Amino acid sequence: MPDTSDPASPSHSIEPPQEGDDRKLLLYPYSRGRPAIRPAEAKRQWMDDSPQSYAYRCLPLTIANTHGWEILCGRSFSAIWNGGPAKQDVELTFDPNEPKPDDVVVTPMSHFGVGTITFELGMLFQTPPGWNLMIMGPLNAPKDGVSALAGVIETDWSPYTFTMNWKLTRPGLKVSFQQGEPIAHLMPMQRDSVTRFQPEIRQFWSNVDLANRNAEWSKSRTEFSEGLRTHEQKAVAEKWQKAYYRGNQPDGSAGPPDHQIKLRVADFADKRPGAAAVGGTKPTQE
Repeated sequence: MPDTSDPASPSHSIEPPQEGDDRKLLLYPYSRGRPAIRPAEAKRQWMDDSPQSYAYRCLPLTIANTHGWEILCGRSFSAIWNGGPAKQDVELTFDPNEPKPDDVVVTPMSHFGVGTITFELGMLFQTPPGWNLMIMGPLNAPKDGVSALAGVIETDWSPYTFTMNWKLTRPGLKVSFQQGEPIAHLMPMQRDSVTRFQPEIRQFWSNVDLANRNAEWSKSRTEFSEGLRTHEQKAVAEKWQKAYYRGNQPDGSAGPPDHQIKLRVADFADKRPGAAAVGGTKPTQE
């Protein structure tokens, strides 16, 4: 809980977003410093390490990587689970040589048991009416021996904070987190948007236009793969098919005008008195 003697702590009810704030994501930190949150980054080490970094050619991967905001770990630590159900069965060890930050708001602990690590975030979020926040692990960032858990919170009305949790999966294995490492990914989503869909299964050729375009793409993909195999000059120069990446149809015609190759997610502007409205994750001087 926040220290109510601290001027930075909330001492009254939080006002809901006002008219014109229908796309504002509001963050109320419990402490004075700059919250350890940033627009989610596109880079992943395993993608860098792929041959010629080819993993970045997959546009759905890179768009997903940046589809929201990341919360960063406040301190470096390791965790070992002995396989038991109690919270004491998870042992956390912090790096004694790491200088402790002046303002740690993202704190790990063993709280729920059953092999989980719980991060206390020290932040209260508020979304516009009808919008939830989904919290999950960093997207497309696998971590050996531990799996991030996901949750959906109705942050448009809730005055309650929430935590980020990871489930250890291999008893006896030491799992480490580094200071500044992303430990959570936040993404707004409209409430009930999934339940509004009416899923149907239809015969493949009932949509003739879509089926024809799919067949054209399938043929071009086969020809391109054969060109690479036989070292055909054009295919080798192209390296990989870029129709989806460029937002084009299989015949080369333009696709939708709102096709996205990059996302530009805004950073949190610090509107607190005395704080500079700057990006990044470093605390501002007050």
